[in-house]
Amino acid sequence: MRVLPTGDNNNADGATAPTPGRKRRRHRLLIFLAVFTLLGGSGLVAGGYYFDSVPTPTDLKLPESTTVYYADGRTPMAKLGAENRTIVPYDQMNDSAKEAIVAAEDRTFWTNKGVDFSGVLRAAWSNLTGGQRQGASTITQQYARVAADLRGVTYSRKLREAVIAWKLDDKYSKEEILGFYLNTVPFGRGAYGIEAAAQTYFGKTVRRDAPPAQQLTRAEAMVLCAMVKQPEADPNDPEGSPGYDPARNAKAKQNSIDRWNYIRDGMVKLGYLTQEDAANLAYPDDVKPIDKNTGQSGLDRPTGLVVNHVLGELRQTEQFKGKPDDVIRDGGYRIVTTIDKRVQDAAEAAADIRRDTAPEAVRGQPGNWQAALVAVEPGTGRVLGYYGGNGGASGADYAGWYVDEKGQARGFGQHPPGSSFKVYDLAAAVENDISVKQRFDSPDTKEFPESGRTKDSPAGPIRNAEHAPCQPNCALWEATVASLNVTYFELTEKLGVAKVMDMAKRAGVNSMWETVKGNPQPQRVDLRDQPTEEVAKRFSTEVGIGQYGISVQDHANGMATFAAGGKRAEAHFVRSVTKGDDKIYTEQLKETDLGLDKEAINQLDWTLRRVKAAKLDNGWDSAGKTGTWQAGQSTTQNVHTWMVGWTGALASAVWLGTTDGKPLKTKNGSYEVYGSTGPGPIWRQFMEQATAAMKLDPDKYRFGEPAFPNDAPTGGPASPVPATSAPSPTAQPTPSAEPSSPSPSPTKRPTPLPTWSPSISPLPSLSPSRTKRPGG
Repeated sequence: MRVLPTGDNNNADGATAPTPGRKRRRHRLLIFLAVFTLLGGSGLVAGGYYFDSVPTPTDLKLPESTTVYYADGRTPMAKLGAENRTIVPYDQMNDSAKEAIVAAEDRTFWTNKGVDFSGVLRAAWSNLTGGQRQGASTITQQYARVAADLRGVTYSRKLREAVIAWKLDDKYSKEEILGFYLNTVPFGRGAYGIEAAAQTYFGKTVRRDAPPAQQLTRAEAMVLCAMVKQPEADPNDPEGSPGYDPARNAKAKQNSIDRWNYIRDGMVKLGYLTQEDAANLAYPDDVKPIDKNTGQSGLDRPTGLVVNHVLGELRQTEQFKGKPDDVIRDGGYRIVTTIDKRVQDAAEAAADIRRDTAPEAVRGQPGNWQAALVAVEPGTGRVLGYYGGNGGASGADYAGWYVDEKGQARGFGQHPPGSSFKVYDLAAAVENDISVKQRFDSPDTKEFPESGRTKDSPAGPIRNAEHAPCQPNCALWEATVASLNVTYFELTEKLGVAKVMDMAKRAGVNSMWETVKGNPQPQRVDLRDQPTEEVAKRFSTEVGIGQYGISVQDHANGMATFAAGGKRAEAHFVRSVTKGDDKIYTEQLKETDLGLDKEAINQLDWTLRRVKAAKLDNGWDSAGKTGTWQAGQSTTQNVHTWMVGWTGALASAVWLGTTDGKPLKTKNGSYEVYGSTGPGPIWRQFMEQATAAMKLDPDKYRFGEPAFPNDAPTGGPASPVPATSAPSPTAQPTPSAEPSSPSPSPTKRPTPLPTWSPSISPLPSLSPSRTKRPGG
C-alpha cells in the first residue's frame, strides 16, 4: 500500500500533491513575508545567516554518547548512553510508521509546503507584542530543527527552522523528506530513527523485505510515533512529565495510550484505517523493558564497576544530584576518571586469580575463591586502580559499595579485616605517645573482665594463635610483627574503642558494619554521621582486632593517609566532567591532617616495614600488615584474608575470601590460607608492577627514621633492632602459622559477625554466610 496524501484520500492513484509552478512561488512570497516580519521584530538584519545548507540524515552528527576515560583523558574506558541509529531508505520501509507519523505529527504533510505559515506569523506577532512563544511545526520544520541542531523555542530558531524547511520542500520530494525525518527523529532510549526504535522497543524491523512476523506492525508503529512528542522524561520533573515510553511508569503508559488513540483516530480521518480496522486494533503490551545498557560498551569488563562508582559519585554532585542517569549517559559528556591505566592493568593482572598473570599461590584455586584490590594515591585520594570482580557493571562488587540511581547502596565490599585493622590501633597508639618500644604483657591467653572476655564467658579469654620469642613480655613493635591478639586487645582497652575507631575514621574508613541481635546481616554504620564517641557505643573492644567489616576501598584510603604522612584525602573516582569546551565538574582535592607528627609517622613506618609480607623486591621502602578472620568457631579454617600497605607513592588493600562464605580451601584440600600466603603475593606483585609501570623514583619516597625520644634504653632479647636493619626472624611467625583473629566477645555485642553477609543490596545469586561466629 502506498501512503496517500493527506486531504486527498479519494485519489485512486495516490499521487502526492503537486509542488512545482506558480503555487510554489506564491508560498515563497508568504515565507519571505514571515521571514522579514521576524527579522524586523528581532532586529536581525543579517538575514543571510539563516540561509543554511540542508543536511541529509547521512550528514548529521547526532547527540554524542557520554564517554568515560582513564586518567590520561585519551584512553576510553567505557561508552555510556546509546547513539543508536540505522538508516533505512524510504522505499524499503513498510507503511506502518509512514502512516502513523503523519497521523501523529502533521496531518497536512502531503499537502502543505513544508512551513506552517500561520505558526511562523504567530511567532512573529508574539515577538512584536511580547506574547507567548509558539512551538507548533510541520514534519518538514521538525526535521529542519533536528538537522540544524536547533534547541529551545526561540524566535531566531523559529525563523531559521522556517527557512530551512522551505529550502527542503523546494529541493526534495515529500517522500524524501518523510524518509529523512523517520531516519533522524529521536524516539527515546537513545534510539534515533524508526529502525533503531523498532529494534529497541519491539525487537523488530521496518524493512518491508523482512519476514512478516519480524516487521513492525501498525499498532506498534503507533506506540513509537506517540513517543516523538516527548522521547525522554523531563530531567527536572521525571515523575510529573515522564514522556510517552510505556515502560517508564504508569503515567507514561497512560500518556502513550492516550496518544495512541489520538493517532488511531487520525489514521481513520486520513483514510489509512477503516472504522472497522480501527475498532479491531489493540494497543500492544509487548514493549521491551528499559535496558539502560543498550548501546553501551566497556561495562562488561572489571572497570564496569569503576563506572558504577563514577555514576554514584556524580549523583552526589550539585550538577547532577536528583537527575536521572539518562542526563549523564546521554548527555555527550567526557568523564575523566582517576584510574591510571597502568595501575589498573597491574591490579587486574594480580587480583584476577583466574588469569595466568596472577601469582602462582592463588592461580587455579577453587571457583569460590575471590580477590579484590583497591589502590589509592597518597595525598590526593585518587583511586588509581580498582578490581572488585569480573562481573562488570552488573556483577558483584567485592571491593566497595556505591549509591545507585534509586539512592540504594550496592556492593559486597565489606569484610572483617582481622589483624590488618591493627594498623589503626598502632596509629592511635603513637598519636597518644605510646611508643612502639613500650612493652606489654603478652601471654598466650589472657582474660579481660572489663570487656567480658574471661574463662567463664561464652567466647572465653583472648588468645594468640602463635607464639613469639618475646613472650610473655613483648614490645609493641614485636607484637605487631607477630600479630599478637592479646597485646592488641589490651592496647584497644587502654586507648578505648572510640579512639581506635576515630583514628580509622579520620584515616579513611567511612563505614563499619555492626552486628545487631536478631538480624542475620551486619548493618552498615556511617562513621561520619555522628560523633565517634556515640558510634563507638555500638561496637565492642573486638573492634581493635578486626571483628567488624570494612570495605577494601576504605581500607586502601586509610593506608594512603599514612603513606601521605598522616594527611587524609577523600577517595574518589572522577577527575573532571566536560561537554565541548564547558567544564561541568572538577575534582576538589582537599587534605585533612590527622595530627600525627613526623616521629609518630616514622614509628608507624618503621614498625610495619618489618612485617615480612610487606617487603618488596624492587628497592622501594614499603610497610604493610596482614590479616585473617576465621570461619565460624573453627580455629583452623579462615574465610577472610587481607594484605594492606603502602610505599610513599602508592597505597593498596587486598582481600581474598570466598563468594559463598565458606572457608578458604586450596585445590589440594588444605585450609592453610593466611594473609601472608594468599593476598600477600597478590599485594606484592601488584605493588612491584604498578610502581614500575608508573616509572617513579623510589629514592624520592624514602621513609624517615624514628628517634624514639621518650624511650629509656632497652636491652635483652625483646629490644627492637636498629632502624636500619631487619628484626630477628625469630620474632616473626612463619607464613603457615600466621595468627588469626580470636573469637569475639558476646558481652557487648551478643550477636557475632557473620563471615560475610553484606547488608547492602546482595545479589540473589549469592547466598549469605553459613557460619555463626567469627573465627578464633
